[in-house]
Amino acid sequence: MQIRKKLRGETEVFTEALNDILFILLMFFLIVSTLANPNVIKLSQPKSTGDTKAKQNVVVSIDANRQFYVGTTPVSFDSLKAMLQPVIAKEKTEIPTIVINADKTVDIDAVVGVMRVAKELGARTVLSTEKQ
Repeated sequence: MQIRKKLRGETEVFTEALNDILFILLMFFLIVSTLANPNVIKLSQPKSTGDTKAKQNVVVSIDANRQFYVGTTPVSFDSLKAMLQPVIAKEKTEIPTIVINADKTVDIDAVVGVMRVAKELGARTVLSTEKQ
């Protein structure tokens, strides 16, 4: 009886493409994380020292050109109430909250106009500011 010794080869893990795959994944997650921000409208907000914690049901943004946005959808001031009404109606909270995200150069009439629309719809408003 002849017993042969098995030849064992060395095992290798090929990692030449690993750096490329990791780089592509890193770039993918960096790009996706910048797109995931719901408040992508660039505004310079007024500064404050207070802090109010409010659940953001709806975000209404007003840019420096007095253009209104519900979320990221541009709307005119005349159609703001019609746009907010179905969004607020499907909210499950007692009192829905509208967060006003206004540029600091916007006149107060635009902000008060959004507050009036929110009051007509039975929602409360919170003005978004930057911390000092």
